[in-house]
Amino acid sequence: MKRTYELINLDCAHCASKIETAIKKIDGVDSASINFVAKKLTLEADDNMFDEVFAKAVAVFADIEPDCKIKTEEGMEPEHKSDLIRIVISTVLFVADLLIPVEGIAKLLIFLLPYFMIGYDVLLRAVKNIIRGQIFDENFLMALATIGALAIGDYPEAVVVMLFYQIGELFQRYAVGSSRRSIQSLMEIKPDFARVIRDGKEITTSPENVKPGETIVIRPGERIPLDGQIIEGNTTVNTAALTGESVPRDCLVGESVYSGSVNMTCVIRVQVTSGYAESTVVKILDLVENSGSRKAKVENFITRFARYYTPIVVIGAVLLAVIPPLLIDGQWAQWVNRALTFLVISCPCALVISVPLTFFGGIGGASKNGILIKGSNYLEALSKVNIVAFDKTGTLTHGSFNVTAVHPRTISEAQLLDIAALSESSSNHPIAESIIRSHGGHIDTSRIGFIEEIAGQGIKAIIDGKTVLAGNGKLLSDAGVQWHGCSTHVGTTIHIAIDGVYCGHIVISDEVKADSGEAISRLKKMGIAKTVMLTGDADKVGKAVGEQLGFDEVYTELLPTGKAEIVERLLDEKPSDSTFAFVGDGINDAPVLALADVGIAMGALGSDAAIEAADIVLMEDKPSRLPLAISIAKKTIAIAKQNIVFALGIKLIVLALGALGIADMWMAVFADVGVSVLAILNAMRALRQGE
Repeated sequence: MKRTYELINLDCAHCASKIETAIKKIDGVDSASINFVAKKLTLEADDNMFDEVFAKAVAVFADIEPDCKIKTEEGMEPEHKSDLIRIVISTVLFVADLLIPVEGIAKLLIFLLPYFMIGYDVLLRAVKNIIRGQIFDENFLMALATIGALAIGDYPEAVVVMLFYQIGELFQRYAVGSSRRSIQSLMEIKPDFARVIRDGKEITTSPENVKPGETIVIRPGERIPLDGQIIEGNTTVNTAALTGESVPRDCLVGESVYSGSVNMTCVIRVQVTSGYAESTVVKILDLVENSGSRKAKVENFITRFARYYTPIVVIGAVLLAVIPPLLIDGQWAQWVNRALTFLVISCPCALVISVPLTFFGGIGGASKNGILIKGSNYLEALSKVNIVAFDKTGTLTHGSFNVTAVHPRTISEAQLLDIAALSESSSNHPIAESIIRSHGGHIDTSRIGFIEEIAGQGIKAIIDGKTVLAGNGKLLSDAGVQWHGCSTHVGTTIHIAIDGVYCGHIVISDEVKADSGEAISRLKKMGIAKTVMLTGDADKVGKAVGEQLGFDEVYTELLPTGKAEIVERLLDEKPSDSTFAFVGDGINDAPVLALADVGIAMGALGSDAAIEAADIVLMEDKPSRLPLAISIAKKTIAIAKQNIVFALGIKLIVLALGALGIADMWMAVFADVGVSVLAILNAMRALRQGE
């Protein structure tokens, strides 16, 4: 069983990391992941043990971060509001204290009032965590540093450190909240209601209550609540929320429309084809919301780093406070002050928050452009792509085949088309559909004895009591039939033989998409080392398309197993620090998508199989979305690395300055909360990619 829960009062990224680690250690937990940005806990365990595991997970929250709770169906208290008023009052009291000319115990007492007002929650959490054995967190560090400052007589400094810490936390919560709101705006594609026709009346209800087969009404300006087929009315539909395509498309009676799109011009009636749980909008929302459960190597590194970093720094601070005065000069107050400054600097919040936020922002920015990435691990892998292989039909071409030539040999043209249409009558392949469409007449299926599909070759059938072969040259050659190709038309050739006699062939052509060439060109400019096209089409057809689009390598006449063999070879060829991506339609290419480092399904709007099969889904049917996806991935990784270098670099420099006595508490506060805020603001840039 796998469930996702909303988390209340989750404001500490370091705490979230510790909670996640603790829950993973619970017996019976198959997987656990906390998405700090989305405030979600995803918990997976055996059905029989789930209730027990969940109870233990709740106990972990109570032990590590009591203020943070799991929101169940019964609901929880609302999140705490801003501490702005408390900060303002404490600041006023602090300024007033500076103006009062007192010394000694009186000075301590007047500064304790603003200190406790601004820092009581930090002190309380630190004490609770110490009692529970959860010592090394930011509350402990801030409490130890400020109490130490009070102990050595630096009263104003103790208040200022706590005050600036709370101001930084306020800005930090605002920045994270802003990112959350930006990401949640992507979720607004979820429909609120559906107008369903029942007993001749229009009833407004929840989309969850509408069943497949029922008829819904969508008025202009309303969001389409469920996937379905238009049965009345022609309109224009805005699919930008699903595909990233800003240009609305015209939809006529008989065409499909998808939940999450917006009806723009006319009232339409739609027959629902799938329930709400199986609708396009739910699959997209689920994919985006759960993308945080698959973490990149960089994120996992930061989690492990923070686990060891804080204890090491605390030990370093203790040594800094004790060893120099014992061995050098005996000035305890000076070295204790340096150690306290060292502690304030050391909080790892900038890394723990900003890196996951960067990845989540990158995934959110990609989603706004109709690019669905199932996890930050796939985003990271996409940024390292060195070789890209494409399927041809339906990926680089429209997949809308048309018969462009009919060359009979021993029978008439009409007879050749008739036999071909009968042979292909049970197939829904685009080539079969084009032959049936070209035939145009009634197909008498009673003439068919049986039909057998031979993978990668064609059809063997009994028609009018005769054995018919309809497929590629290999099919006929294996049967010992002499055949010849077409020298005047480029396309897929379907050869026909009856009882071992060659009867002629039909040529079917597929149009290349307008932006396929642009996509390959842009990939090369981005530094992709090799572009490859894989197709089951005839050598002449495949190489003509490959040459037209500028591919480095083209492999033709491939069976499904042949494609897999080529992909395995390409995987061996790529450098060890890079990845291999395969782009297909997500339905016929599922085995190859699974083999690749990054499987990318293109043109997946309304396709359940594509969304399930691939690691990355390009909702719009345009190859040019792939370079954009890679660009977003590269920029996201760059921002994450910037934050790592920036946060660690500043902290290491200020830590060294603090140890030498050059950095004071003001600089220490900047190295903690200031760096955190700046790193978060930098991470928020990931959301705006592709705009």
